[in-house]
Amino acid sequence: MTTLTIGTRGSRLALWQANHIADRLRELEPGLVVELEVIKTRGDKILDVPLAKVGGKGLFVKEIETALIEGSVDLAVHSMKDVPAELVDGGMLAAVPEREDPRDALVSRDDIALADLPRGARVGTSSLRRRAQLLERRPDLEIDMLRGNVDTRLRKLDEGQFDAIVLAAAGLSRLGFGERISEYLEGQGWLPAAGQGALGIEVRESDERTRELIERLHDPDAADCVRAERALLEWLGGGCQVPIAAHAVLDGDALRLEALVAHPDGTPILRESGRAPRAQAGSLGRRVGEALLSRGGQEILDELLAAE
Repeated sequence: MTTLTIGTRGSRLALWQANHIADRLRELEPGLVVELEVIKTRGDKILDVPLAKVGGKGLFVKEIETALIEGSVDLAVHSMKDVPAELVDGGMLAAVPEREDPRDALVSRDDIALADLPRGARVGTSSLRRRAQLLERRPDLEIDMLRGNVDTRLRKLDEGQFDAIVLAAAGLSRLGFGERISEYLEGQGWLPAAGQGALGIEVRESDERTRELIERLHDPDAADCVRAERALLEWLGGGCQVPIAAHAVLDGDALRLEALVAHPDGTPILRESGRAPRAQAGSLGRRVGEALLSRGGQEILDELLAAE
């Protein structure tokens, strides 16, 4: 093995993530040549429609997975929050590296916190999950669609199109915008997207040599937390169309999972949590998901899916 090609989206954040993995691989295998192949996904092409209305799963990974299976790239670097529960036939998740900060972050023009935004302030996000939690805390806010890469979203904020925007803290940190964060959104039940802050490296099942190299980047702690979160997401059948959040943390030799299902308008929001040995990460996610469904989550999901 002398050359590996990484399939990646073309945004600055995606390229940062792919280059980060490329650098790690070069450290592991001196002399290895790692190249990047930029692939435009459906989610990158449709920028004037809310993600919830674009529909379908894998909006930011499908075309990259196709290139992987066809052999034009050797591995794919994904943001785990974009990866559907089921991978493409012939693909496998070989590694989840150490996780970055999973929290959401508020960036405001006046560098003030969510509670201090003026009544009726305009807040930008493309996420129904973020919308629901914003409106739960501040039902007076005007929540408007904001699509595009991190640089585009920050530019729209700076131009005065929004009073504040909500982004993933990990993306801001990776791109050197950490100082722009006005407030980390956490506590009081605020939860991130399943897999947020984590990367996933997908390879072909049949490519044993690449898989063995990639597995050396695997972080079991991050992987177990993400596995619980994704198991919940899969159990609920959630995608961009449904406000679902999940966050798992290690608690000794166990995992503690917090999750929610919400109506996009911020009410109701149903929350549930659970704890289990880390070896039971998948069953923990399913158990917490089932508890949410039985408490009224099924009615929320049915209403939202019927409205599509």
